[in-house]
Amino acid sequence: MEAGARGMHWKLLILSCLLVDGMSQDFGQTQFICTSVPKDMDICAATLQNSVPGEDLKSTVMQLRETVLQQKETIMNQKETIRELTSKLTRCESQSASEPGDARVGGRRKEMGTKNTMGDVSRGPTDTLAQLSRTLQSLKQRLENLEQFSRNNNSVQANSLKDLLQTKIDDLEKQVLSRVNGLEEGKPGLRNESEQRGRVESTLTSLHQRITDLEKGQKENRPLDKFQLTFPLRTNYMYAKVKKSLPEMYAFTVCMWLKSNASPGVGTPFSYAVPGQANELVLIEWGNNPMEMLINDKVAKLPFLINDGKWHHICITWTTRDGVWEAYQDGVMRGNGDSLAPYHPIKPQGVLILGQEQDTLGGGFDATQAFVGDMANFNIWDRKLSVGEIYNLATCSSKAQVGNVFSWLETSIEIYGGASKWTFEACRQLN
Repeated sequence: MEAGARGMHWKLLILSCLLVDGMSQDFGQTQFICTSVPKDMDICAATLQNSVPGEDLKSTVMQLRETVLQQKETIMNQKETIRELTSKLTRCESQSASEPGDARVGGRRKEMGTKNTMGDVSRGPTDTLAQLSRTLQSLKQRLENLEQFSRNNNSVQANSLKDLLQTKIDDLEKQVLSRVNGLEEGKPGLRNESEQRGRVESTLTSLHQRITDLEKGQKENRPLDKFQLTFPLRTNYMYAKVKKSLPEMYAFTVCMWLKSNASPGVGTPFSYAVPGQANELVLIEWGNNPMEMLINDKVAKLPFLINDGKWHHICITWTTRDGVWEAYQDGVMRGNGDSLAPYHPIKPQGVLILGQEQDTLGGGFDATQAFVGDMANFNIWDRKLSVGEIYNLATCSSKAQVGNVFSWLETSIEIYGGASKWTFEACRQLN
């Protein structure tokens, strides 16, 4: 029995214990390591022999503690991410209830930073007022166009409806002004911000629908090419889609009328994406950068200055040989260059979008890159137009041609998300 006990002593595992404050003797931060050793072994030798396992145990405990802290931090970050995503989803659903259309996300290129998918959603009373003001201005412009149309056609019904809508818009402007005064004076009535905003946006939605219905009546009386597209707000769901794709092109000319006072940057008048390349052909003015033409992700900076709130005619020509390009504004060449995607033909079977930049084929829109303003007479040719031909387009000459690849017709495009069409004739309604 005694021999067995001695054998047990030799096989005892090392036991470590940490003595903390509060015991009969106060040793401060001192740690005591209690170790069981065989009966006949020298205590000092046993202490030296077992010091290494004690250090290993301490290191293991510290590593476990660090792992637990890292996991706790990861969980907190995930909770914050979930909270932000939930908040954005709630705002998206709220916006979808008042504005129809797709809510997509995306961005032009990675170096542009975090993609903004909620550029159209107000984040406070001041943003709300700014958005309402832009919407009211858009509705007023459309009413002015309807008024001109009704005068030309002596339409009694259009006049009466126009007067009714104008009265309602005047009432809305008074409400906005009242809210501005409330913000400046800090009135307690702002507690009902959400309720007031809901009422105003509901009225705006109704007005938008009635004006749209009235505008539809004009389509029966106007030529299919005498119209313009209006993109009043910077959103990621307002755009127009060309119904057919582009063919393979070894040269092109693209021309259009644009009007915008957006800042910074007018956005993306058009983008053409193909499978495997979202930036096959893009015209964009993003942030404080100059306007750019992208072909197969290669970039040329264009010397256009158009965000003055006036109509401007612009044309860009390009040939695959040496990548030679020219840029025209209001019939005058403002810049040229070469080596823009040389010997790369424009690929077919893509999607052509007006008003948004595509980050994926037909989607991936970013509100910060959306076009804000008016567009008309968008045409594409599969050749380089001459200086004289471009001048004829800019001056509305009777000799002006329409695009042989894409010509500006109402039946050729579909609009989404609140973009609107209304009557426009170049050079008769300029500025």
